[in-house]
Amino acid sequence: MIQRSLGPRTVSAIGLGGMPMSIEGRPDVERSTATIHAALDAGVTLIDTADAYHLHAGEVGHNEDLIASALRSYGGDTSSVLVATKGGHLRPGDGSWTQDGRPEYLKAAAKASAKRLGVEAIGLYQFHRPDPKVPYVDSVGAIRDLLDEGVIQLAGISNAWVEQIDLANQVLGGRLVSVQNQFSPAHRASLPELRHCAELGIAFLPWSPLGGIRNAAALGNRHHAFATIAAAHGVSPHQVTLAWELKLAPIVIPIPGASRPASIEDSAKAVELVLTEDEFAALNAT
Repeated sequence: MIQRSLGPRTVSAIGLGGMPMSIEGRPDVERSTATIHAALDAGVTLIDTADAYHLHAGEVGHNEDLIASALRSYGGDTSSVLVATKGGHLRPGDGSWTQDGRPEYLKAAAKASAKRLGVEAIGLYQFHRPDPKVPYVDSVGAIRDLLDEGVIQLAGISNAWVEQIDLANQVLGGRLVSVQNQFSPAHRASLPELRHCAELGIAFLPWSPLGGIRNAAALGNRHHAFATIAAAHGVSPHQVTLAWELKLAPIVIPIPGASRPASIEDSAKAVELVLTEDEFAALNAT
């Protein structure tokens, strides 16, 4: 597996998004565990989660618990695995999402996440989504305090604009290592943030890089250039999509979600796919 830098850490160029294993349509624990183990077998060393990745109100941290359990039961070495989690975005259990960016909440949430993950310090903790009721500098200031106190090892933000990236990096004293925004063939609004991260040397982690749970299966039908190039290489449109994203900049680390071993095994192979410049140009133009 090709490696990429995430701050001082080196991780696999393709990560695993854990969200599909804990929300609507979630698989059973055995299949989820098998999916995480398959990712590790494929060389994936970055696993993304959040305390809000759950379905019902009373199961906050479901995905964190699932990942922690799967790592414990894995037969191989997991010392190089970086688990990234997030706080500040809440799922009350009625299908809606809310935000809570209060510093006191974020600090308590991070400590609860560390306990669920079974670690003394969270590898990467990201502010999940800006809270319009709380000044952004106050929320990121809580992340800075967690970093200074050793509750977390690395700090990131999610769902951020260019201005917020610069502000967060300033508040963190230049220690911002990641930005996790939505990005896919169908959603390219975060391209300015991707390019800004490339200029700053900050890792950019596209979430829903294949278009999201409901759209990933139809990716080739929705974006014909990706399907055409996939057919020419004898691979899936999903591999072409991830290879395209990797080629956009060396700071890009896609985190495709998966709920089946075959899905993450296919995604991991994207690092081996070499796109020609003509193919890359065609995908950019789509």
